[in-house]
Amino acid sequence: MKLGLIGYPIAHSLSPWIHNQLLDRHEMTGAYQLYECETDRFANKVEEIKAENINGFNVTVPYKEQVLPYLDELDEAARFLGAVNTVKVVNGRLIGYNTDGIGYVASLVDRYADAVDRSKRVLILGSGGAARGIFHAIVKQGVGKIDLANRTIEKAQKLIDDFAAHSVSEALSLQEAEDNLAQYDLIIQTTSVGMAPNQEQTPISLSGITKDTIVSDIVYRPMKTDFLKEAEEKGARLHYGHGMLLHQAIYAFQIWTGKSTDASVMMEAFEHKLKGV
Repeated sequence: MKLGLIGYPIAHSLSPWIHNQLLDRHEMTGAYQLYECETDRFANKVEEIKAENINGFNVTVPYKEQVLPYLDELDEAARFLGAVNTVKVVNGRLIGYNTDGIGYVASLVDRYADAVDRSKRVLILGSGGAARGIFHAIVKQGVGKIDLANRTIEKAQKLIDDFAAHSVSEALSLQEAEDNLAQYDLIIQTTSVGMAPNQEQTPISLSGITKDTIVSDIVYRPMKTDFLKEAEEKGARLHYGHGMLLHQAIYAFQIWTGKSTDASVMMEAFEHKLKGV
């Protein structure tokens, strides 16, 4: 198998570690490599990768939308979301998929079996690509109440409007969300707030949450963000971002190879890798 990742910058990506572990676990020969390229070389890089007879590749920022014109086919999620993170090459044809949302939900349910059902009330912080993918995947789980809070309410409303036929949702300011946290069972932080170099920042205060609320942060470096630390102090149940990273990779690997993997058998080693152990 010949696999890889295209994006910029990606020098410190954990994807090679994850996928080479998956290849070893399934006793498959091959390798996963990085194809880092700046924006002005993206079109050429896609052609170069295709010419290498690659079996599949992942796509990360800033190219998840930019890659669309180079693909021959999209699956339902990728078409609806307008973004691709996984490409399978079949007889020279490039087929695009998006495993971010389903990877997120799988990681969430893997940790808390009761996390998503029709009775749950969900708040998503942010309205970018990650929020869109997660919103889509949670809607498909049958969750009826999913609100979005964003610095720009109009952007949150635009995302909600795209899902109008599937969910009862409200667009909120961050302050409005902060003032009404007690009504939510699950709070999902999808922005880059909390990542280096802004590790001490949080998008909102969690002073109003109720005990046992599930608080999720898709940031995985650091593993326990200040947002999650505050949630822990309030008695919340925590969901860490690295679970999404591992599960979406496992789904991508399954698309390429047909091989399924139990994430739990890799989680401990992956956490040690993240911690530098």
